[in-house]
Amino acid sequence: MNRSEILFLYDIADANPNGDPLDGNKPRIDEETEINIVTDVRLKRTIRDYLEQYKGQGLFVKEIVDEQGNIQDAKLRAMDYANGITEFESLMNAKKEISNNILNECIDVRIFGATIPIDIKITGKTKKKTSSITLTGPVQFRLGRSLHKVEIKHIKGTGAFASTSGKEQSTFREEYILPYSLIGFYGIVNEKAAESTKMTDDDVDLLLDGIWNGTKNLISRSKFGQIPRVLMQIEYNEDNYFIGDLDKQVSLSHDLDNDKEIRSINDYKIDLSKLLELFKLNKDKIAKINLKFDPNVQFKTCNSDDCISKISGLEIEVNKLEL
Repeated sequence: MNRSEILFLYDIADANPNGDPLDGNKPRIDEETEINIVTDVRLKRTIRDYLEQYKGQGLFVKEIVDEQGNIQDAKLRAMDYANGITEFESLMNAKKEISNNILNECIDVRIFGATIPIDIKITGKTKKKTSSITLTGPVQFRLGRSLHKVEIKHIKGTGAFASTSGKEQSTFREEYILPYSLIGFYGIVNEKAAESTKMTDDDVDLLLDGIWNGTKNLISRSKFGQIPRVLMQIEYNEDNYFIGDLDKQVSLSHDLDNDKEIRSINDYKIDLSKLLELFKLNKDKIAKINLKFDPNVQFKTCNSDDCISKISGLEIEVNKLEL
C-alpha cells in the first residue's frame, strides 16, 4: 500500500449538511469567514452507514439497543469481540484477543482507528482491570469546508399534531437550511498506520465507494439532495511523501455579485489550475491518480474529459473510478 491523499467535493441544496446540536441544530458556520463547516465525524458516519447497509461490512462504532431500550456502552461493545472469554490470564492477552478480533471483523476500525475501553477479569484477581486499546486510524480527514461563503435561511411551518391533547391548533416547527453549499474534504491515507490496523487495498477501495455512494445514498430529510461531484485519490511512489492541502488549491469562478447568491452547480465553474500545476511539479512522486467526476460539473479551463487528459499528459497514470 502507498501513501495517498484524498480530495472530495460534494454539494447540498435547501438542506442542512451538518447541524450543531448546541446551537439549535443550525448548519455549522465559521462566523468570521461565513464558510460552512462539516465535521469529519459526519463524513465518517456517512461512510460507516453505507458500508454496513450496502456492502455488508461489520462495524464497531454503531448504536446497539438492548431489549430494555438501553444503548450499549463501549466497554460492553468491546466484550462482544472477546469470543466468549470472561476471564483472561493477563491484560496483554485481553488486549491482543479483543483488538485482533475487532480488526478482523470491523472495517471502520481498520480504516479510522478507535480508542476502545475495556473492563475485564484477570485470573486470580478480585477486581476487574480497566484499561483501553488505542488504534490509530490510517485514514484521517480534516473538517470539511465550503468553497464559498454561505447564508443560513430560517424556515417556519406547522406540524401535523397539537402540542397537547385538547388543543385546537397544531404545533409550529422551525428549521435552518443552507440554500446551497459546495463542500470540500481533504484526507490522508497513512500506509504506516495501515500496517497496525490491517487495512488493505480492498479496504481503501471500499472507503472510496463509501465516500461517493454513501454521500449519494444519504437520503434523510435534512441531507436529501447531497450529490458527490469530485473525488480524487493521489497515490505516491515514495514513502512518507505527500503534497498537502489539496482542498486549498481548488476555487470557484462565477459572475454573480457575491458567493451567497450561488444556488446550484450551474452558477459557477470549478478552477483546478493550481491543483494541476502541483501535479505537474510533483509528477515524479505520483504513482497514480484515481478519480471520478460528476458529469454535471463545469470546470473553468477544461471539461471533465479534458481535465483527465491534461493529467494524463503530465505522464501520470489516471484511473477512472467505477463507483
